[in-house]
Amino acid sequence: MRGLVEKNVLITGGGSGIGKATVIKFLEEGSRVAIIDRDIEACRQMMLELPNLAGTFIADVSNVEAVKDTFKKLDGIYKNIDILINNAGISLRHPFLDITPQEWMKVIETNLNGVFYVAQQAARRMWGQDGGVIINMGSTNGIMGYPYYADYNASKAGVIELTRTMALELAPRIRVMVVCPGYVLTPMQKAEYTPEMLEEVNQKIPLGRHASPEEIAALMAFLASDEAPYMTGHPIVIDGGEISGGLASR
Repeated sequence: MRGLVEKNVLITGGGSGIGKATVIKFLEEGSRVAIIDRDIEACRQMMLELPNLAGTFIADVSNVEAVKDTFKKLDGIYKNIDILINNAGISLRHPFLDITPQEWMKVIETNLNGVFYVAQQAARRMWGQDGGVIINMGSTNGIMGYPYYADYNASKAGVIELTRTMALELAPRIRVMVVCPGYVLTPMQKAEYTPEMLEEVNQKIPLGRHASPEEIAALMAFLASDEAPYMTGHPIVIDGGEISGGLASR
């Protein structure tokens, strides 16, 4: 894709799932890629598999001081940041009545606060240079209601509104979007669902299957490239048609 060669890219949650697939995609496009992930072993494995990574940083994005420290270290590697893929996130499957305050805060702190902390640090650097692109990770859970994910749903809805506001304030120097996948067959998804549950979900998706992480990564690369220069400020849904029909399709 045009405009990705030798661009400096930072990907949070880059050690597995969608994040890992996105790292690989940007490397294939000729970008320089650094990752932030809290999983030490995942980062070690990424360096073994992808020795051309610009760097890996161990940090929990929900910790604002850790994020600040990581960006100071990143400044020693990148003269500037061209693209941020703000992907790190967690989910916990539990009924609304059973969610503890600790569980609620854990999800919100990672999925919403973490996106804010990282985006702000990246945007400050992009603002002082030639601009850039920020792509936050949302979800169809932030658009539609889903049972057993009240905290996750709320966090993703917050990311969507945060993205819209960032896009308005940072234009025209920085483009900001939020990608909203539906069901993606990641290790996190596999851990939460039995094969029977996965098949039940597939039956209500018009395309009849989960997305692959590579399909989400391809969308990320397109949005960040010079192929999409007029795109900013909106949630981009990639869900196999799942939410297109509303109640009648379920």
